[in-house]
Amino acid sequence: MGRKWANIVAKKTAKDANNSKIYAKFGIEIYAAAKSGDPDPETNQKLRFVIDRAKTYNVPKHIIDRAIEKAKGSGDETYSELRYEGFGPNGSMVIVDTLTNNVNRTAADVRAAFGKNGGNMGVSGAVAYMFDNTAIFGFESEDAEDIFEYLMEEDIDVRDVFDEDDQVIVYGEVVDFHAIQEALKAKGIEEFSIAEIQMLPQTEVTLSDEDVAQFEKMIDALDELEDVQSIYHNVELD
Repeated sequence: MGRKWANIVAKKTAKDANNSKIYAKFGIEIYAAAKSGDPDPETNQKLRFVIDRAKTYNVPKHIIDRAIEKAKGSGDETYSELRYEGFGPNGSMVIVDTLTNNVNRTAADVRAAFGKNGGNMGVSGAVAYMFDNTAIFGFESEDAEDIFEYLMEEDIDVRDVFDEDDQVIVYGEVVDFHAIQEALKAKGIEEFSIAEIQMLPQTEVTLSDEDVAQFEKMIDALDELEDVQSIYHNVELD
């Protein structure tokens, strides 16, 4: 479990290093969520979830508000959520989630990023069955066992609660995301280092140094695509 969490932290840290890019991606995601339903996060659960995630990445309030106002007003762009699955070196598996207003462009770009960097795009369902969709929370706390017992008392089943690098990490079911978050807030936890839904690999693979270099080049190429929102994989990285 700890290694999976370490990979998530590494991914988040890398994204934090490029604020303008992550802010732009969240701006689109917030706009799309607000456009797809009520632009009020109090009644639009999807929008509320995106905003909560944005806050863990320190997305400024004015960017969030601007995206919502655009959805309320003249914005007429339509975005589609699409998932692509593929393979990297030595059987490594990759899931790429996108949000796009041009499906043909995105499909071509993702396919090219795989193909030009030693990978290949598979069919839908080719690798997703090897990942578990998981609600993940990370926060500062002194006692994972206390958090686990508290959530059980609140009738919230969780997959795992453990200590990792001075943090308590909670893995739960996706349907319980908001219930877990609200329960933790009720316990006095307001700041989350991560509050996400992630595709966690059931098992991880170790690549040679040469394959790791090729794999990271492929992941970087995918991450550079403007329509890519999230990337998940099963490679154990230091």
